[in-house]
Amino acid sequence: MSRLAIVDSGGANIASLLFAFERLGVAAELTTDAETIRTAPRVILPGVGAAGDAMQRLRDAQLVDVVRDLRQPVLGICLGMQLLCEASEEEDVECLGVLPGVARRLSVSDGLAVPNMGWCATSPIRAHAVLQGVDEGSWFYFLHSYALPVADETIATARHTHEFAAAVARDNFFAAQFHPERSSRAGATLLANFLRWQP
Repeated sequence: MSRLAIVDSGGANIASLLFAFERLGVAAELTTDAETIRTAPRVILPGVGAAGDAMQRLRDAQLVDVVRDLRQPVLGICLGMQLLCEASEEEDVECLGVLPGVARRLSVSDGLAVPNMGWCATSPIRAHAVLQGVDEGSWFYFLHSYALPVADETIATARHTHEFAAAVARDNFFAAQFHPERSSRAGATLLANFLRWQP
């Protein structure tokens, strides 16, 4: 693969993401350039922070329709997964609408705070090429206050106070609520699978 584009939608996880792909032997470019994103063999939509700020950044860079219209493999990570859905309860913001559903705030209970921060066991519920070799109960690193409910596009789940969508897929879009770049061997397996994925 010649290059991989990472959409600069803001957030603090970019360095670890770049290093994760470097360990896999792939050079990744952080960019807001529409043509670079359109022509990249694969695209990553990451994000940490507020949905409203990230969507405004995409609008300011005139990337909303660019991302919606991508036909190559796309990986949404953490907030990037929520940006791909229809909307977020956070600031009641309209998102990209590539995936159905609304990201809803996690509820608080005894011993389970919001944000959900740390390692959670994750369970694939149907087969997908990007999850090949990811075993039932594999641990991934999460850091989020909002999540998508389990729906038809859900391919893996995790649990906070309630079960939520840990990974979803539709057509050429795959998205994970967790951070594969910070998730040790399981995360590296997922990223390597994404690099090989031919939707």
